[in-house]
Amino acid sequence: MNSSNNAWLKEHNTVHLMHPMQDPKSLKDNLPVIIESGEGVHITDVDGRRFLDLQGGLWCVNVGYGRKEIVDAVSEQMQKLAYYSLFPGSTNPAAIALSQKLIEITAPEGMVKVSFGLGGSDAVESALKIARQYWKLEGQSDKYKFISLYNGYHGLNFGGMSACGGVAWRSSYEPLMPGFIQVEGPHLYRNPFTQDPEELVEICAQLMERQIEIQGAHTIAAIIAEPIQGAGGVIVPPASYWPRLRQIADKYNILLIADEVITGLGRSGSLFGARGWGVKPDIMCLAKGISSGYVPLSATLINQRVASAWERDAGFTSVYMHGYTYSGHPVSCAAGLAAIDIVLRENLAENAAVVGEYFRERLLELKGKHRAIGDVRGKGLMIAIELVKDRQTKEPFGPDEAYPLAISEGCVNSGVMLRTIVNKLIISPPLTFTKDNVDEVIEVLDRTFIANPW
Repeated sequence: MNSSNNAWLKEHNTVHLMHPMQDPKSLKDNLPVIIESGEGVHITDVDGRRFLDLQGGLWCVNVGYGRKEIVDAVSEQMQKLAYYSLFPGSTNPAAIALSQKLIEITAPEGMVKVSFGLGGSDAVESALKIARQYWKLEGQSDKYKFISLYNGYHGLNFGGMSACGGVAWRSSYEPLMPGFIQVEGPHLYRNPFTQDPEELVEICAQLMERQIEIQGAHTIAAIIAEPIQGAGGVIVPPASYWPRLRQIADKYNILLIADEVITGLGRSGSLFGARGWGVKPDIMCLAKGISSGYVPLSATLINQRVASAWERDAGFTSVYMHGYTYSGHPVSCAAGLAAIDIVLRENLAENAAVVGEYFRERLLELKGKHRAIGDVRGKGLMIAIELVKDRQTKEPFGPDEAYPLAISEGCVNSGVMLRTIVNKLIISPPLTFTKDNVDEVIEVLDRTFIANPW
């Protein structure tokens, strides 16, 4: 693209385009980077600047950019059949094939059925609706409430947003849907209780049980949680927490929904986040890595327990009255099949585990050198650096304070695309990242902290 086109793009970027999760006024003085192309773990902007993509698009480009396998699969599908629906009376081969592949790779979790959408918010919305309909089919229509965790993020449709545990995602759109309750989750770095992981798990489990008993277990449809909280700040629970969630769900006859939108398909170092904790959910929500972001796609999977409710004849109540025009879109499903094949063939979950561990080790070295780094946490290639004003008090930088942004902007200016969420630097690169890539990032981070001392 030539310089005159570049000038036009920069001038018109904010004229009509609304950017997600950003004050439109702020874009007038802070022009975003306009990304034009990508290859491997690198992206290039319209000015020809090349960056290591530490965002992975938005947690999603798991297989890296420019994968010919996906491009060819999409092209072939578009030439054969660009679109056909799954609504009554029709279907398409790509949707059938992808549903089979997803059930195959989730066999350890016991999944048996798939409902398709176009993004993580769709996947969560589908899960919530399935859970409520399940209990109606079971003759327990009072079970309609959902319990989620503080700091949890479940998308921005009204159902998922009502389950979100952060005020920033909710306040502009309240009042939200009734029947959603949040409780404390095990945030080891920031909690008012203890720094002992097992004690924290037990406290949070007791708080969960207390809330269930206050609400009445006969009113709770499901617990929904992320195996690792993403947008809330990459909060990794102690290893015993998810097994405790499964125990609580079983004890009170409640469904367990794993929001695997970020953790699914390898990012956490296991193929699925819940699998990394040794837990089988009743419902799983997938998006992002399912197509590596190449084409919009999501899936909601259910196990036999849930699916069996639809096997009984309940008249009109048993109609799955949910779906989208583009559910099971053949082009999206073709991309998903190709992307999943790459993840499995190249063992990217294992690479995420190995490279992610190396990344955290190198970041802990930086923590020893730079006092603004309060915490380094993560699992697989899902990592956060939390910046603080004081390590002893853990006082965080607020949303209006410039220091975290100065660090991320310094990295961007040095060729590393880095996302900041208030005082957290978020690291979620493609799962094809190497230790050499990590070393390059560490060098840039080190220089940036030295240039911006605290």
